[in-house]
Amino acid sequence: MRLSNWLTAVLLVGGALATTACASYPTEPRYSTRPMTGYGSGVANQPQSPAIEPPPYEAPPPSTVPYESIEGGALPPPSSGATTGNLNGGTYSPPPAYQPPAYTPPAAEPAYVPPPAYQPPGGPVSTSAGAAYTIRSGDTISGVGRRFQTPVQTLIDLNGLGPRGAITVGQDIILPDSAVDTGPDPYATGPAPRGVMVPENGMAPPPPPPPSGNPAAPPPSRQPASSGQVGTAPISSSVALQWPVRGEIVRRFGPVGMGERNNGINIGASAGASVVASADGRVAYVGDDLVGQGLTVLIVHRDGWRTVYGHLGSATVDDGADVRAGQQIGTVGLTAGDGRPSIHYETRRMQGDEPVAIDPLTVLPR
Repeated sequence: MRLSNWLTAVLLVGGALATTACASYPTEPRYSTRPMTGYGSGVANQPQSPAIEPPPYEAPPPSTVPYESIEGGALPPPSSGATTGNLNGGTYSPPPAYQPPAYTPPAAEPAYVPPPAYQPPGGPVSTSAGAAYTIRSGDTISGVGRRFQTPVQTLIDLNGLGPRGAITVGQDIILPDSAVDTGPDPYATGPAPRGVMVPENGMAPPPPPPPSGNPAAPPPSRQPASSGQVGTAPISSSVALQWPVRGEIVRRFGPVGMGERNNGINIGASAGASVVASADGRVAYVGDDLVGQGLTVLIVHRDGWRTVYGHLGSATVDDGADVRAGQQIGTVGLTAGDGRPSIHYETRRMQGDEPVAIDPLTVLPR
């Protein structure tokens, strides 16, 4: 009975406490439900302090720069003409007035005096017209000049040949009065024209030295040639010739069109290949002043035979040198105009006073 009374008392006390708690809960919120000033701006409400105005600006009083008088004399005025004066306690002397130098006209240039006309060795060469020489096949204007001891330019001027000095077969070339016929040249083989001076003894003088300045070879013996015709091998030949270089024949002997003629053959070979003498003999010419021949070597053999080696790349012999058959005299060059390295080779034999061109293929070994 006591336990039940105790539980009843506990329940009564708990209910009383709950009733008291509910009666004390407020019926309205205790804070303001209206917007507050400054809420949400992120700036905390701080007390505003009263503004303080700065005092008015007052400029400082003006200051004075100390100064004192400087003793010294003044410069004389420009118009006073004074030459001296007192400058800071010293004596002043102005510089002298500028005087431009006196003008001296340039000296007059001396009158132009043309130089004296060129006079070749041996006296002046007459340029007046004289006899005429008829061009033959194989002749060149330089060969005519050598034969008649006349500068090539003189022949060009007398005959109006133009800057290239072009000539044609059968053309008459006027010679100056001073021309001297020295005898047939390898490139001027025509007969002596009338009216041209020749040596009194009837013998042709030796040819002039070539451009190298070395003495020329003595004139070859002029023995009658064995029977034969131009372009064919003579019936008998006392000189055995050999090939100057082995290679392909790129240009043959004879007419080549347009009134031109090849007095030898052109042999193609490697550039720089050795070129040898075709037979024993003496070098009569080494040079490159023959028109259209390039660097050339001319060798005189016995019994009136001559061999010509043109368009060489180099020469290895000198004027007047004695050579043996098979001896190197030069190298293959590039100036023959065959589109490949080659040399120009001629064989000639004297017939009377004329070195007649013979087809090399008729006298060289097969």
